[in-house]
Amino acid sequence: MIRLLSVGAAFGALIAAVPALAQAHGGHGQQGASPTLAPKPAASGCTPEHAAMGHCRMPEAKSGTPPAADDPDCPAEHARMGHCTPKARPSEEAAGTALPAGDAPAPRPVAANYADSVWGADAMQPARTQLRREHGGGTFSQVMLDLAEVKIAQGREGYGFEANVWYGGDINRVVFKAKGEGEFGEAMEGAELTGLYSRAIDPYFNLQAGIRQDVGAGPDRTHAVIGVEGLAPYWFEVSGYLYLSTEGEVTASVAGEYDQRLTQRLILQPKVEFDLSAQDMPELGIGSGLTGAEFGLRLRYEVAREFAPYVGVVHERKFGRTADYARAAGEDRASTNLVMGVRAWF
Repeated sequence: MIRLLSVGAAFGALIAAVPALAQAHGGHGQQGASPTLAPKPAASGCTPEHAAMGHCRMPEAKSGTPPAADDPDCPAEHARMGHCTPKARPSEEAAGTALPAGDAPAPRPVAANYADSVWGADAMQPARTQLRREHGGGTFSQVMLDLAEVKIAQGREGYGFEANVWYGGDINRVVFKAKGEGEFGEAMEGAELTGLYSRAIDPYFNLQAGIRQDVGAGPDRTHAVIGVEGLAPYWFEVSGYLYLSTEGEVTASVAGEYDQRLTQRLILQPKVEFDLSAQDMPELGIGSGLTGAEFGLRLRYEVAREFAPYVGVVHERKFGRTADYARAAGEDRASTNLVMGVRAWF
């Protein structure tokens, strides 16, 4: 009986061992067998809070890029303790303005004009001179009859004119001006002939200097002139001149005008002018200070850009001792005139 139990136990053990052996040797014939999973590493006991206080060090993260060098002004130990902030470093994907400043040499300057290599610099020089002349280096001229008008007031008819001629370029010019007035049937009351050298001091203003000669019924005077004229902001045309006569008399004039375009051809032009003197000149009927002023308003119609008839009104007034001299000579200190005339240029 005992022997039968022993045999049965041995037989059962043999049956149990057969599947285990089959599993152990069956893997040799399988190409896609899954590898045995590696055990998970033990979790680090260093938390970010402890690492920031320097109590421990966080495990290094494995990456394909080498670690960046420490900022010499902020070592890693100081940064972990919050004592400083390291400077930002450009990433590998940095581009454009994110790239650090380089020290590459500047590109080579552009070579000489290509035409020189074909025709030669000497052959191209006349062509370049002509090109500069056509684009700002040329000389031009203009004859402007700014005012040519008849004055009508209280049955008395008079006339007035202002002309301006210049020749030169964008920077340097020679200017000639003529201005006068009088009454029909009588001698001209006075005229001013002025020759000036004009030089542009900026894109809008010219500095001018020259000589003015007074002619007419009164004593003749010759003056040295210096002044400025140009285009002020908002398209106001302004001018100011200082005069020194051969007799040592100092006078000045200031003027301004504005073209208010009502239509493409109809233009309203207000104009003001003031005359000043530094001393009394009884022989000329001029007192010191503000001697006179003229206020005009003219409406012109441009038949063509070069020709425009106009009508308007002009008020003239004398001040101070100048007004006293006018009354003593039997003249009015103020007058208002209707004017009609033309403005032309070519």
